[in-house]
Amino acid sequence: MTHSDRILMGPGPSNPYPEVIEAFTRPVLGHLDPEFIALLDELNARLRTVWQTQNLLTFPVSATGSAGMEAAFCNFVEPDDTVVIGVNGVFGSRMCDVASRCGANVVAVEEQWGRAIDPQRLIDAHPSPKIIAVVHAETSTGVRNDIAPLGEAKGDALLLVDCVTSLGGIPVDIDGWGVDIAYSGTQKCLGVPPGLAPLTVSDRALESLVAKPQSWYLDLNMIRAYVVGEGARAYHHTAPISMLYALHAGLGTVLEEGLHNAWARHQACGDELHARLPELGFELWAQEGHRLPELTTVTLPAGLDDVAGRRTLLERYSIEVGGGLGPVAGKVWRIGCMGHTARMRNVRMLLGAIEELVAA
Repeated sequence: MTHSDRILMGPGPSNPYPEVIEAFTRPVLGHLDPEFIALLDELNARLRTVWQTQNLLTFPVSATGSAGMEAAFCNFVEPDDTVVIGVNGVFGSRMCDVASRCGANVVAVEEQWGRAIDPQRLIDAHPSPKIIAVVHAETSTGVRNDIAPLGEAKGDALLLVDCVTSLGGIPVDIDGWGVDIAYSGTQKCLGVPPGLAPLTVSDRALESLVAKPQSWYLDLNMIRAYVVGEGARAYHHTAPISMLYALHAGLGTVLEEGLHNAWARHQACGDELHARLPELGFELWAQEGHRLPELTTVTLPAGLDDVAGRRTLLERYSIEVGGGLGPVAGKVWRIGCMGHTARMRNVRMLLGAIEELVAA
């Protein structure tokens, strides 16, 4: 097999949808061309549908998901603001780092890796935080944290949610859950290569927008007026035209399939992995009831070496899976099944390869 034949079943990029690959071949328009601006407006409307929100300030940040995280914090956190953050994996920890660099007093609510965070612990962590933040789908552990109870009990706090690995793969209901700020990435369940960070901000959150964030590039004040209909479109940066073509196509593919159908397809693939991997000697690691269908985490059977096993899958079968991070490095595999990759044929090909691997 060649590199182009590889099945990406790790925690990083998924295989792109065919429509996305085709979008990259479109002639590049100027970033101020009326045709491109119309496409960008349509793209933002599609994002609102996938986010399930009416938020006017909904658009893709021209950078990867980590920039979405930084934009979400630096535009709403000022020195000495109290920010409560759930930490049960790498990306909760990264939230703490970003918020502290904005000068926040971070109250970290930690939970054992592999387990979900009790929403009440976040609510009880501080009587009046500026922000309550949590990762919806923790990429480092395969755990889903509950969001709706936080929206119900947040009070005056803003609810900020990392949806990098959840958007397009499992239900995400921004307005229904009372989420004020959320960001994602293109490379997971949306089936688009990495390069953009979808962001959505509620009108309520806009009332707390920092007047002059520490980042010029990520300052939402520079585009807010146009997006909410209070001013003319202003030049900010040269847009990544081809990436925006790709996201427009990827969102179109998801919406043509139907959100509920896309969620069901991811769930069916996850269910198959969750049922079959234990039969091959792997133990499901993430907490029962909070396991992600799009990212399955398992501990390895005795005698299977982490690095050698993943190398064999890559070199012999052209299947890429991810290893564990932090305290479970070398002990856990993170098997992604996202976007166009979330097909039962890919799941069964992986299971067949693993069956041969453990039998060798």
